[in-house]
Amino acid sequence: MQTPYEFLIGLTYTRRGRRGRRRDGFMSFISGISVASIALGVAALIIVLSVMNGFQKEVRDRMLAVIPHIEVTAVPGPLEDAAGLAARLEVRSDVLAAAPYVQGQGLFNSGDVVRGALVKGVDPAAEPKVSDIAQNLTGGAKLTDLAPKRFGVILGRDLARALGVRTGDKVALLVPQGNMTPAGLMPRMRQLTVLGYLSSGHYEYDSTMALLNIEDAAALFRTGGPQGLRLKTSDMNDAPAIARSIAAGLPPGVYASDWSRQNRTWFAAVQVEKRMMGIILFLIVLVGAFGLVSTLVMTVKEKQSDIAILRTLGASQGSIMAIFMIEGTIVGLVGVAAGVAAGLLVAENVGAIVSAIEALMGVEFLPKEIYFISTMPSDPRLSDIVPIAVFSFLLSLAATVYPSWRAARIHPAEALRYE
Repeated sequence: MQTPYEFLIGLTYTRRGRRGRRRDGFMSFISGISVASIALGVAALIIVLSVMNGFQKEVRDRMLAVIPHIEVTAVPGPLEDAAGLAARLEVRSDVLAAAPYVQGQGLFNSGDVVRGALVKGVDPAAEPKVSDIAQNLTGGAKLTDLAPKRFGVILGRDLARALGVRTGDKVALLVPQGNMTPAGLMPRMRQLTVLGYLSSGHYEYDSTMALLNIEDAAALFRTGGPQGLRLKTSDMNDAPAIARSIAAGLPPGVYASDWSRQNRTWFAAVQVEKRMMGIILFLIVLVGAFGLVSTLVMTVKEKQSDIAILRTLGASQGSIMAIFMIEGTIVGLVGVAAGVAAGLLVAENVGAIVSAIEALMGVEFLPKEIYFISTMPSDPRLSDIVPIAVFSFLLSLAATVYPSWRAARIHPAEALRYE
């Protein structure tokens, strides 16, 4: 099958400059700048969005080390027949494990320091099946140390630091469910022994969370038993759909919520930030498209005599337009392909690149004391890369329309008048 002459001429105009006239070399240089601009924009989009995905994944994983995929909660508590409900839910193929819990708000006091915290009562035997809390304990603590009626507590690392307490110290917990006395309602207070620290790497939890044995927490908050169940699913991304399915079969007054709803404000903010960053960086691709327009306009101006000759030989306006659209399409395709390749290469090795820059410049972009991350996270996703490549290519294709249309409207007599 014979190759259309429009494609051959468009390819020739694109490659011109390796040899030939000085002007052709200049046009080739301008064409190269257009390719580089598009490639730079595409690569920047892929790298930045991959790093943002990496941070989002890192924070999400740290959240899910503390919070469950799904919580089934009775309002008001306690959850009737919690063990029976847990057994029924664990029969489901999409639910891996269930663990009971009790939680409430309290005030921790040590000396002159008072801090509010979310107190969670957990079952030391069942909790490791639904969360990674056991792997995030420091200070010599283990979940099995939370024995019933011993009133030991595991404090969030930053909470313990704020209270100024260490392992083995005593700390007072005040809960709002008080006792009625002749002087009025008095909050109940209990002395607890610090067994260790929870260090999840997420400041929100490390500064506001404390762990008790579920029996001790139920006695302190007078819940009469577990308030709900913490569930682990087979796929955390399916947790919203699984939670809706579970909620349909729960008795009145019992609700199911997944991890994305519990932190929807944070995830919504991240999505908005990611979207806005993508729009801002897409302007780089737009600049490359404008450069492509300039390149084609200059090419059309230079090739007026060629266009006139082709028209006199019988080429139609559509063929002339196709020649320059093919030239612009090749430039856009090469730019997008180079950008995707460069973006993926950097995104896959961004951790090593950042580490090398830190070692070379003697700086630390991610202090471990603040971020708890040793390397720059990156998570390239096909769902981001494909739209970036497609929209960038379509933008490059759109940039060829006007110059090509102008080329097709050149009159042969006018073009050859001064030749």
